[in-house]
Amino acid sequence: MSALNWKPFIYGGLASITAECGTFPIDLTKTRLQVQGQVNDAKYKEIRYRGMVHALVRICKEEGLKALYSGIAPAMLRQASYGTIKIGTYQSLKRMFVEHPEDETLMINVLCGVLSGVISSSIANPTDVLKIRMQAQGSMIQGGMMGNFLQIYQKEGTKGLWKGVSLTAQRAAVVVGVELPVYDLTKKHIIMSGFMGDTVYTHFLSSFTCGLAGALASNPIDVVRTRMMNQRSPQHGGHSNYKSTLDCLLQTWKNEGFFALYKGFWPNWLRLGPWNIIFFVTYEQLKKLDF
Repeated sequence: MSALNWKPFIYGGLASITAECGTFPIDLTKTRLQVQGQVNDAKYKEIRYRGMVHALVRICKEEGLKALYSGIAPAMLRQASYGTIKIGTYQSLKRMFVEHPEDETLMINVLCGVLSGVISSSIANPTDVLKIRMQAQGSMIQGGMMGNFLQIYQKEGTKGLWKGVSLTAQRAAVVVGVELPVYDLTKKHIIMSGFMGDTVYTHFLSSFTCGLAGALASNPIDVVRTRMMNQRSPQHGGHSNYKSTLDCLLQTWKNEGFFALYKGFWPNWLRLGPWNIIFFVTYEQLKKLDF
């Protein structure tokens, strides 16, 4: 086993923040689409947005351009923690199992992806809760990032900051366990086929493929996770519509149909696609830095 390499941690964090800033408005529309239409919650019962484009236009018109970046501060904080730990842990775990990249197998990469996703998302969960709350509120946000953070802590305690952590970890296990191995596998086969070398075009194609795979695998979990995190405790004026993540899944399916679990799929994919492209292209370029 080789010594711990700090570069994947730093490069992963920097590339994650860059990708987040570039795709955040799409992520916000995805959140708004996913929380609407809940028949047992009067606040989110109305179907306000017909799709991603309509949501973008309506949010800009009613709340202003600034609203498209509601929750950007905790999102960047999340990527600085989640992205840093995720990529650094993934690369470090791979080197624990195999010394040379060419000896990696799909099984090893999937295992490392699942473990790194669970570890990083569990640690960064409070920033995810904060981001989703601020995205869902939009123009109704009271106070800044720290104000909202303290409000959640004071009203709901530590439990409120780690609300939905099991689902977040499950989603991260699926997303990271799919995306990173798919990227590595696609990149490896493209290079080995001789079709393209280790170039930016290979990184682009590989990242696009892994973004699509990640969106298909994670969207149902993402819908349930978003709804669980967005509901507030009943003793603090909220409505506890879902008793558990399974209850949320079943209620959503029963009340709104199976395809409700794929609400926000297009913005989810259109976010994960560009997000992964920006991330991996940035990450691969940072890896070339000589220091």
